[in-house]
Parts: sequence; structure tokens; C-alpha cells
Amino acid sequence: MVKVGFHDLDYVKNESLKYAIIAARMGEKWILCRHKERTTWEIPGGHREKGEDIRDTAKRELYEETGAVKFQIKPVCIYSVEGEDDLIHNAKPTYGMLFYAQVESLSDLPADMEMAEIQFCAALPQNLTYPQIQPVLWRWVVKNEKL
Repeated sequence: MVKVGFHDLDYVKNESLKYAIIAARMGEKWILCRHKERTTWEIPGGHREKGEDIRDTAKRELYEETGAVKFQIKPVCIYSVEGEDDLIHNAKPTYGMLFYAQVESLSDLPADMEMAEIQFCAALPQNLTYPQIQPVLWRWVVKNEKL
């Protein structure tokens, strides 16, 4: 079982944040992406590069995974994930920062990146890559950003 927790933006140091997850909308629709090697959908996000500020990670991942070139982005909270399932193996909490982005314009998906396509949805689809994590993060953004 996987446990997801939510924390204030200063809960851990920037260096302790391993992931940036971006709940992104364009107009009234959420933007989800599908990895080239999967059939499931994901909220945009990914690993932070060595020495990279987590806010820069969020901007980079949003572009790489959706093609977003013009957007407003803001941090929502720090989240933690611990526990195990088929894809997650965290005995100790792993921390990331959850962001919300309003996308104004997109380019084509970068060809040399991991994503095959994006889709626009009114709500999250059932076939998610991380079904124990992504709906929890998404609901937190919807509730706290009053969307």
C-alpha cells in the first residue's frame, strides 16, 4: 500500500525534493501525457536533475512532457510518498513538489523525449500509470486551488 502525504512548502529543503509533478490545465481541460512505452496516462512530472532547482524541474518537465511553451505555474505544496505497489518501492518517504499550471500555448511534443502523446480531459481517466498516487495529488490541487 502507498501512502501520500501533504506538507507546507517549507517542510523539507529544496535539495530533498526528488520530483516535480504538475497538474496542468489548458482552458477548462486537464493535460495528461502517455509515455512511449506505456498504455496508461500520467500527470506531467518527473525527476529533478542534479543541481536543478525544483521550480526549474517543473518548468522543464512541463515542456518535455506536454510541449507547453507559454504557461503560468505555481507551487501548491510538498508531497510525500511511502510504501509499496507494483511500481513504487519507498520504505522511507520520498518528497516532491506539487505544482499547478495554466497552459496558454503548446508546441509539438519534443521528439527526443519520453512522451508519445497528450490528451485533454475534464477529469482523470481510469487507466493511470500511478493509480494510488495521481488521483490523490490531483484531488489536492482541485480542492486547494478551488477548481
